Amino acid sequence: MKKKYYFIAIGGVGMSGLAKYLLENGCEVSGSDICDSKYIQKLRDLGATIHIGHNADNVPDDAVVVASTAIKSDNPEIIRAKELGLSIYHRSDVLAEISRWGKFFLGYSGTHGKTTTSGLCSYVLEKAGLLPSYVVGGIIPDIGTNAHCQDGKFFAAELDESDGTIIKYAPNICVVNNLEADHLDFYKEGLKSILETFEKFISNMNEKSIVLVNNDCEATKNLHSHKTISFGISSEADYTAKNIIFNEDYTTFDIYYKNNFLTDLKIILRGKHNVYNALSVLASLHQAGVNLNLVKEHFATFTGMGRRFQKVGEFNGITIFDDYAHHPTEIKATLSSAEGMKNKNIIAVFQPHRYTRLKTLWNEFLNAFEGIDKVIVTDVYAASETPIEGVNSEKFAKELSSHINVPCEYIAGDMKTVADKLYPTLKENDVVIGLGAGTITMLGKELISLSKEVVNA
Repeated sequence: MKKKYYFIAIGGVGMSGLAKYLLENGCEVSGSDICDSKYIQKLRDLGATIHIGHNADNVPDDAVVVASTAIKSDNPEIIRAKELGLSIYHRSDVLAEISRWGKFFLGYSGTHGKTTTSGLCSYVLEKAGLLPSYVVGGIIPDIGTNAHCQDGKFFAAELDESDGTIIKYAPNICVVNNLEADHLDFYKEGLKSILETFEKFISNMNEKSIVLVNNDCEATKNLHSHKTISFGISSEADYTAKNIIFNEDYTTFDIYYKNNFLTDLKIILRGKHNVYNALSVLASLHQAGVNLNLVKEHFATFTGMGRRFQKVGEFNGITIFDDYAHHPTEIKATLSSAEGMKNKNIIAVFQPHRYTRLKTLWNEFLNAFEGIDKVIVTDVYAASETPIEGVNSEKFAKELSSHINVPCEYIAGDMKTVADKLYPTLKENDVVIGLGAGTITMLGKELISLSKEVVNA
């Protein structure tokens, strides 16, 4: 008999990936969401029954119910599931279950870079014809999906640390890209709490498991146990990237393992952080026994995950990028990706994500905007949080303006309002980079729409 699952809020990129994987594995899947989407339509095409709107009557009486941290206890479908006595799984429980289905499990974790590294791993294995299975937190370029169940040896997944559920997983090989204070609504003691969670996660792994840690990150290099192998650029690590050459359109470097040349590598992703990302993926595949000659060439065709310095439009000599960066370190890395753009005027449009993050990392955010020509700050994307007195975008923009020697401006309102005010100021050779994990992703669409209105006027 097929196992049945019912997903509450099935349309998100993470939940839809799990649902797709289960459908491809022969499970029966249904669910609900508040609005339709391209992810939902793809699930329908695979046989899922999906309701628009949350209603107690939607819930089957014989399914495992799957919910994320965002689903509250007063959700009518959660209430109904409890009345029926159904098993209620967090989405991490489903991923943990999938990861135990007999494949060699490659996990990618850390405060930054886990979507890119898990996507890159899945991409190169797929392009090499190794038929990997994977569940990642974004759409993989060229492949056009966030999850796939296939017959190959490997299963790759992004392991989210934001709510502590990472301790449920036990990968054969795990990459820890870096660790910093983040998700402070959950980790009340900041980095100390995060490190404690990762120590527990590593201790739960099999004795034969391998943990690849970034030796250039102060926090991760302290995760040493007999399971850890290091990678890095500026340190004496087990895997090192040397002879790095940053060209305008690509980056090349050599990889050494225990001081012996292993391979050379070419990537078209921008920025130093992507050297770390590619190095860690190559190291994980090497440790997994993959023939590097099969995968090496495909690193050079990986264009990056959606919303990671993603070019979303171009008009009148103006280029628009969209990026998920919502932590100071991520913002620095993203803006460093623009350094190779000669004779361009770089405009960062920053939408702070969560009041708690802005409050706790206020000073770090003030130091995140370097090497650009203008900063625009939009209203905070609350992500269900209530406002904190004295923590707002207008105040932050004023303080940032006195902190850095470039123009800073606060623009209130939704993204259409922001676009309406920004558009008339744009000129040829401007590069607009939207930064944030909220509605900032709509900025590019609004600016492009305005450009078309002008053309058709």
